[in-house]
Amino acid sequence: MEPKRLIIVAVGGQGNLLASHVLGEAALMSGVPVRMSEIHGMAQRGGVVESALVFGDAKSTIISDGEADLFVSFEPCEALRALKKCNANTVAITNTRPLPPFTAFIGRGTYPDLETVTETLKNKTGRLIAFDATALAEEAGNPMCLNMVLLGTLIGTGVLPITADSIREAIRTRTKADFVEMNLAAFEKGFARAA
Repeated sequence: MEPKRLIIVAVGGQGNLLASHVLGEAALMSGVPVRMSEIHGMAQRGGVVESALVFGDAKSTIISDGEADLFVSFEPCEALRALKKCNANTVAITNTRPLPPFTAFIGRGTYPDLETVTETLKNKTGRLIAFDATALAEEAGNPMCLNMVLLGTLIGTGVLPITADSIREAIRTRTKADFVEMNLAAFEKGFARAA
């Protein structure tokens, strides 16, 4: 299989790592080779968390600038930070609900204009799906289900050879029993959004 390279960026606590692990397990269940690496940074203090997943025949998880086939951002400003990984063919998905850094709260920094963020993403990528994924997570029962909404949207694009059923099964096996139904509902909302 020709490699497909995915970058996922988020702020610590948004569920990037769980989404990556669910996706990785679903790939293995689907017989798709997958390699994954993570950068945690200052995640516990609201810093960046980045996951790189390479599906198919590849020897490394390194995704150089301009190599991402797929790009998922849980937070708009993080999308800008990692945009250099994208190219003119990248399929990009971003949540448009901001989670401003502490510096913006105390007046030591400014948060970029959301319209400018989405326009920049649109101009740099081949296809952009930008929406308030947090709102869909809230509809599913908890804003912390944001990761499953975005995972649903990613699978809904059809770019990866991973079925929605394998993701559903991975959600059942990788998430705590109390959250399975909520996570499945969030996944379905995101999956429908991709259409």
